[in-house]
Amino acid sequence: MSRIALVDDDRNILTSVSMTLEAEGFEVETYNDGQSALDAFNKRMPDMAVLDIKMPRMDGMDLLQRLRQKTAMPVIFLTSKDDEIDEVLGLRMGADDYVKKPFSQRLLVERIRALLRRQDAIAGEEIEETEDTKVMARGELVMDPLRHAVKWKGKDVSLTVTEFLLLQALAQRPGFVKSRDQLMDVAYDDQVYVDDRTIDSHIKRLRKKMRNTDNEFSAIETLYGIGYRYNEE
Repeated sequence: MSRIALVDDDRNILTSVSMTLEAEGFEVETYNDGQSALDAFNKRMPDMAVLDIKMPRMDGMDLLQRLRQKTAMPVIFLTSKDDEIDEVLGLRMGADDYVKKPFSQRLLVERIRALLRRQDAIAGEEIEETEDTKVMARGELVMDPLRHAVKWKGKDVSLTVTEFLLLQALAQRPGFVKSRDQLMDVAYDDQVYVDDRTIDSHIKRLRKKMRNTDNEFSAIETLYGIGYRYNEE
């Protein structure tokens, strides 16, 4: 049973969403501000967090920033209806996905299940070795899907589930272009729609993490209007 942390200062959302998730078989922990959630996470980390952005004491952005210092667990943001800036900023800070308020609870459940499936696929120790699960070396890049481990020039790089899957998809075939639609299929289930901006934000975050390890990193190339390509260095 996966443990989902739901963090929102709207008690109606906490009550209704937690009831839905529990009915779907999840264990749910609820918090009405970011600081309370962080205090609890420091003692026991959940399997996934669903965070509102605007909250008292500590908002969702601050909470995400602190979480990414210690964990790559999947995070979904709940964003206001018209606030595209929050969506893009959240993705660039390391969120895996976002859902706009007001939202369909069925949609939220599907997003949660999709991310957990991908996390399980990456972390599973008993998965049969395939092209997607065996250790892959591409020049200075080494990826171990079964351990969710990435090294660049011998240094560890911490990636979220979505970032890992995107990098893996690009690096599997160096020199070949992956369109945004193809990358969407890699990172999300068919029933989960995301737009081009979501993929672009994840790629920017991925590049930033790689450049924090090596400021000369340039293996991911943007082909404007087409997609992205991994060039083996």
